[in-house]
Amino acid sequence: MDWSNSIYLGAGIALGMIFCRLFVRWLRPKQASSNVSSSSSPVAPLDQEDMLAISQQLQQTQLAYQMAREMSQFKAGFLARTTHELRSPFNGLIGLHQLILSDLCEDPAEEREFIAQAQERTLKLLKLMDEILNVARTEHGTNKLDIQPRLLAQILQEVHNLTYMLAANRNFPLQLLPTDPEIYVLADDLWLRQILISLIDTAIIQMEEGSICISTSTVPTNNFVNIWLDVPTHTILWSEPIDLIKSEDHLTQIDQKNAVFSPGMRLLINQTLLEVMGGKLEILPSPIAKEPPQKFTRLQISIPLVIPEVDLR
Repeated sequence: MDWSNSIYLGAGIALGMIFCRLFVRWLRPKQASSNVSSSSSPVAPLDQEDMLAISQQLQQTQLAYQMAREMSQFKAGFLARTTHELRSPFNGLIGLHQLILSDLCEDPAEEREFIAQAQERTLKLLKLMDEILNVARTEHGTNKLDIQPRLLAQILQEVHNLTYMLAANRNFPLQLLPTDPEIYVLADDLWLRQILISLIDTAIIQMEEGSICISTSTVPTNNFVNIWLDVPTHTILWSEPIDLIKSEDHLTQIDQKNAVFSPGMRLLINQTLLEVMGGKLEILPSPIAKEPPQKFTRLQISIPLVIPEVDLR
């Protein structure tokens, strides 16, 4: 894929820049020593802080490259993942019907209960299929988005208000850092809110401990606004492999019963919607420093920035 090749090329360039910096640091002491005296002298080694900084940059670049590669492969298998996601709920329905058709119910009341369960799962499955169809129609332009300049601070405050209680009920802090009240983004506010809520809810459900921080950063050089969700690394379970040969029981029993998407499928849907709006979703190393074993990962949502026109009157 051209998109994935560009990712690999970008990661390779980043790695090359790090090694170039390392070479320049090694070359400078050598040039300085040659200017002072014509006699050869040992090159001053890099100090421990420089080596640690270079090592950290290399690790972050490698992690970003690995995550970009996983997301590229992840999106490439959209059809396989969609089929795999829907297979478990379908098998659950088949199992209930087999119990009824095989006369394994003890009495008519139990049979009626199985029929009611099958009906409930069918409706939930239909809802999931409708969601996939809506995303596909949006991606292909059948469903038109209402993309207009939107006040970012207002959207983030609404997202925080809708997700705060879920985090508080599980004793997980959810922090929203102040956002510039004059920043406007070009987006469909309904879809953008839904994407952010979905990402935060998925992280909270997967969390065992830690906190979530929502912040923003403007990138005026490329006319984008970055929305950052710093979440515990253990909540990033969105690159699980797909094996269509083995059993489809990759979802938990709760997921199968409620007919919900896996975190991986949810991420793919959100990524697709962001691309339709001209944005993108990336997984990056988080700069948040916590005491071990706490580690954080950053979900970066990039949205086009609206540059206000200057009034010359």
